Amino acid sequence: MYLDQGIIFILLIFISIMIFILLWVIWSDLIGAGFEPTSRRRVIKMLTMAGVNSDDLVYDLGSGDGRIVIEAARKFKAQSVGIEADPIRYIWSQMMVVLLGLRRRVSILWGNFFWKDISKATVVTLFLSQKANYKLQKKLELELQPGTRVVSYFWTFTSWDPVMVDEEEHIYMYII
Repeated sequence: MYLDQGIIFILLIFISIMIFILLWVIWSDLIGAGFEPTSRRRVIKMLTMAGVNSDDLVYDLGSGDGRIVIEAARKFKAQSVGIEADPIRYIWSQMMVVLLGLRRRVSILWGNFFWKDISKATVVTLFLSQKANYKLQKKLELELQPGTRVVSYFWTFTSWDPVMVDEEEHIYMYII
């Protein structure tokens, strides 16, 4: 009897973990894209390609663990805002910003970036999905000021022509 309860308990734990993972994957896809961290090398290339400097306000849509907004503030001295819908990644990135002493230059907003005002951005970075980029394009055209730089890792905006491409790293820069 004791062994059967132990096996049932382990089975319930395993099923719970699998359901949690499945829901996390579905949740991520519903809000824009799954979480796949961008390497520091690519982050720096994206920000360099956009010509980010201390006069910029960088928005990272789907900011994950905050690595792009943190790097924009640390290395490029820019103000930056990350928007993240996943509460765990949001909390993690908030914690990292505080630990690194970047509260004056970095803000992390929790929520769906489709519902957030991004009109003050001078640079927008993203690593989403082709489907998310397609849905996001109209929002970017409506909200961003002319001259705003949009840098996408891996996925393109099919009806825009990039002004700069790093084919080796799959980084595309557009100017609105």
